[in-house]
Amino acid sequence: MEKLAYRIDKAGAISRLRMVTEELQNPTENEVTIEVKAIGLNFADIFALLNLYSATPSGSFIPGLEFSGIVVSIGTKVTQWQEGDKVMGAIRFGAYSSHLNIDERYIFPLPESWTFEEGASYLITSVTAYYALVRLANVQKGQTVLIHSAVGGVGIYANRLAKKLGAHTIGTIGREEKRQTALSEGYDEIYVRDSQLREKLSGEDGHRINIVLDAIGGDVFKLSYDLLSQEGRIIAYGAAHFAPAGDNLNYLKLLRNWMRRPKIDPLDLITHNKSVMGFNLIWLWHRFKDLHPLVDEIEKLDLGRPFIGKIYPFTEMHSAIRHLQSGKSTGKVVVYN
Repeated sequence: MEKLAYRIDKAGAISRLRMVTEELQNPTENEVTIEVKAIGLNFADIFALLNLYSATPSGSFIPGLEFSGIVVSIGTKVTQWQEGDKVMGAIRFGAYSSHLNIDERYIFPLPESWTFEEGASYLITSVTAYYALVRLANVQKGQTVLIHSAVGGVGIYANRLAKKLGAHTIGTIGREEKRQTALSEGYDEIYVRDSQLREKLSGEDGHRINIVLDAIGGDVFKLSYDLLSQEGRIIAYGAAHFAPAGDNLNYLKLLRNWMRRPKIDPLDLITHNKSVMGFNLIWLWHRFKDLHPLVDEIEKLDLGRPFIGKIYPFTEMHSAIRHLQSGKSTGKVVVYN
């Protein structure tokens, strides 16, 4: 079987990403073949293309971490799936493709009323939000949670989850035009990340924030750390301030951001009784025994359908990536086949 895919021969510039036609092998005994119907884009895709992601393959690879589609072939030992099943899944690269093979343990049933675009927008965002807030931050009723990138895919699910668990939520956005989306998602407070952000977030006592979810880093991380209350926790799961707006890296700017990155003294953590935790979801991928319980726990919370901001056809992958880079996107950016 032939497949269409976007492949990059060597990470370092998004412009190197090319559409190619390749031969797809038959699935192995524990694999299924998926006809991919939709692909969810993530900021990790951009970091991988630019070789800024620690998990980036060393040579040629097909990007993409999540997808939805239809099972079109099954391996000889596959027991959970049949041809024709509609599924969504997470993969450690390879989703930018018309077809893919994947171990049967890494796909999940597509909810009956969901579109393929919604299925390709759910797993990474919901699991990231849940792992950060529940497994790491141990969010409790009545606490105040600050969510940067409030109307990104993760931010939206993080707010829904925090509200479901009884927390007060504050969201920050990069542009004023995103405010209405944030308000419609039920944030208690929403602020633009401008020069007055510190004053807006401080509150009467100056330190009212119990938990921060940060995928931006840099000055945003530093401000968040300063405003944490005692026993406060920052969960860092990204560093968007390192990513350029264009196809190529600006090495001088990258070096400057690297040198200026916040540095936390362990003694300061002890003195002020604060915690900084970080995680990278892709490293959980091989631990499928952990992945399935996470998804089961999230489904029980009924957090709703994903919020999709924009959909592009497969032939316009570069346009989709540029939109995600632009800072103008809300919710999930999705590509359909």
